[in-house]
Amino acid sequence: VQLQASGGGLVQPGGSLRLSCAASGVIFSIGAMGWYRQAPGKQRELVAVITSGGITSGGAINYADSVKGRFTISRDNAKNTVNLQMNSLKPEDTAVYYCKMSIRTYASSRDYWGQGTLVTVSS
Repeated sequence: VQLQASGGGLVQPGGSLRLSCAASGVIFSIGAMGWYRQAPGKQRELVAVITSGGITSGGAINYADSVKGRFTISRDNAKNTVNLQMNSLKPEDTAVYYCKMSIRTYASSRDYWGQGTLVTVSS
C-alpha cells in the first residue's frame, strides 16, 4: 500500500490550494483519513480528519481550531482518496502537509502515511 500526496505549492496570503492524497495497492477497506502538518521547528499536528461512517456516508469530520471555516476535508471512497481544500491561507499555514489513512489489507490493519507535500504561504 502506498499513499501519494499532491497539490502543494507557493501561494499568496488569502489564496487557495487543494491537496489530494490517493491510496494504491490491494486494499480491503479504509477507515479514517486525515491531514496533518509540520511547520519548521514544530511538532506534527492534526489539521483535519474524516471517518468512514456517518449518515451521509461522508464520514464524521473534525478540524483543528486554527483551520475551521477555511479548510474543508472530503473523501472519495471509490477512488481511495482524501482531499483538503484550503482557502484564505495564512502565512502560519506554511508547513509540510501529510496525509494518513487507516487501511485494512488482507494481511494487516494499520496506519499509512503519505510522503508529504510542501505548502508555502508568502507574498
